[in-house]
Amino acid sequence: MTQGSFRFTFEALEAEYRALLGLGYEVLTCADFFRRKTVDLPPLALVNRVDIDLSVKKAERLVSLFNRLNIKATFFLRLHAHEYNPFSFESYRILRFVLDSGHELGYHSEIVDQAAIWGEDAAECLRRDIDVLNRMFGIRIAGTASHGGMTGLNNLDFWKNRDAAEFGLLYEGYDCSPRFNLFAESFYVSDSEWTRWKCYDKGRFVPDDRRSPAQHGADRHPLMHLLIHPDTYFDRHFYE
Repeated sequence: MTQGSFRFTFEALEAEYRALLGLGYEVLTCADFFRRKTVDLPPLALVNRVDIDLSVKKAERLVSLFNRLNIKATFFLRLHAHEYNPFSFESYRILRFVLDSGHELGYHSEIVDQAAIWGEDAAECLRRDIDVLNRMFGIRIAGTASHGGMTGLNNLDFWKNRDAAEFGLLYEGYDCSPRFNLFAESFYVSDSEWTRWKCYDKGRFVPDDRRSPAQHGADRHPLMHLLIHPDTYFDRHFYE
């Protein structure tokens, strides 16, 4: 395995996507993958996921990047983040830009956290949040992805005995049912360690492999799953 070195600038990230496209990868949203999995999945597929953990403002930069490359992504939005207000004037403008550019918007859910903090039923929290998000933008979201926060609780625990279809959804981001099962069937690369990449091969962590997405793409994995966070990227330095 290789340690790899990568400077997490927007410019470097765009070069990664250009390299993956040059290798022949077709970029899909999560909903695209669900709909095409058993019908016409391309020979080299890249599922493009963005979790808006801390910064809607930086998400706008990713939309512009993807628009330049004519590719789509699924952006997962938190509704109860301390770090941003999705209802603010500027956040709403940017999130409309996400949708108007043809990208998918999903819900980055924290329903186990909500239930514990508020003393409410997690399923009712989820139904309410889906309704709020749909009404807010006049859409019908296709999926959720569980957020890992600072409470020590695992929001994925909610899905152990539940199915996305119960809530009018096509998928949950880590759904292991045969109709989705993206994480366990793909080569997964993520920037979630902030200063370095990490990867999983069909659900199994690959230790000490810090190569970038395009370096992994050179191995021609038939299905790649790329998860990035807007907060990670910068022009000159992280704290700009």
